[in-house]
Amino acid sequence: MMHQTLYIGAEHVKKHLSYAALVPVLERALASFSSGKEGGVIQPVRTTIHVENHGGFFAVMPAYSEQDDALTTKLVTYYQRKTPSVPSHQATMLLFDPVTGSLKAIMDGTVITTRRTAAASAISTKYLKPANAKVLCILGAGNLSYSHYDVFTEMFSFQEVRIWDYKQSNSERFASSVKGTVQVCSSAKEAVVGADVILTVTMATEPVLFGEWVKPGAHICAVGACQPNWREMDDELMKSAVVYVDTRDGALAESGDIILSGAEIFAELGEVVKGAKPAYCDRTTIFKSMGMAIEDTVSAKVVFDAWTAENRNV
Repeated sequence: MMHQTLYIGAEHVKKHLSYAALVPVLERALASFSSGKEGGVIQPVRTTIHVENHGGFFAVMPAYSEQDDALTTKLVTYYQRKTPSVPSHQATMLLFDPVTGSLKAIMDGTVITTRRTAAASAISTKYLKPANAKVLCILGAGNLSYSHYDVFTEMFSFQEVRIWDYKQSNSERFASSVKGTVQVCSSAKEAVVGADVILTVTMATEPVLFGEWVKPGAHICAVGACQPNWREMDDELMKSAVVYVDTRDGALAESGDIILSGAEIFAELGEVVKGAKPAYCDRTTIFKSMGMAIEDTVSAKVVFDAWTAENRNV
């Protein structure tokens, strides 16, 4: 019997990957990953090649979850573009049958990437944010800023949201297109000072967030700077905060903020989720997000299962 490979496009991925469905699955996957062999997750550090003459990167991210019996790989490109006509990040997911090795589905990976990244940041904030957090700051107004805004306003109640981007027109476009009131700031410092939760979703290669600006006890989700020589945060902030990561191996191999500052990693987020390490909500904390293949795997499984259930009798 011939096996038919499904194609699931971006609109169907959006439909089936709600944050309500994704967050608990992702939280469980983070805990499983940080449980070592007992967690049943196989995930190597991603393989990346630099397409230097075009200013791009190409990465391959495979993973297997024993608990979900899901086997995937993501193919992703990242290009530092000066024009928004083509997205800086593009991705495709391949979902395999773990029993036979057959390719079951090809699906849009860009939506999965933006949503699982935002959901992981939200999970870190759930555990690490200060009590009575009122002010949310977003540095960067690209695609990831929108997904972060969506899940953060769904899961938390902030009284004030601020945004800053290198191009003020990007910030203004963001503020006018999302639901709710967003304050457009003219500088990163203006956006940061007094904020309780800070999201850095920039394409920066040099620090844009400085320790002297950050309110003591704030929580920072640092999403950009995914190369060993790129930074979003300065040494003062990196060395004064308690640093959590999604993957210790990935952060030590790829995070310029950690490598170049020499900051110590306190724990993986999954260790906090499973109760193995404490969440220091009364101290300044950083969640350095590198993005993990297992996050893509469980996200793709959610989409595939929902799509299959909807189309079973079609």
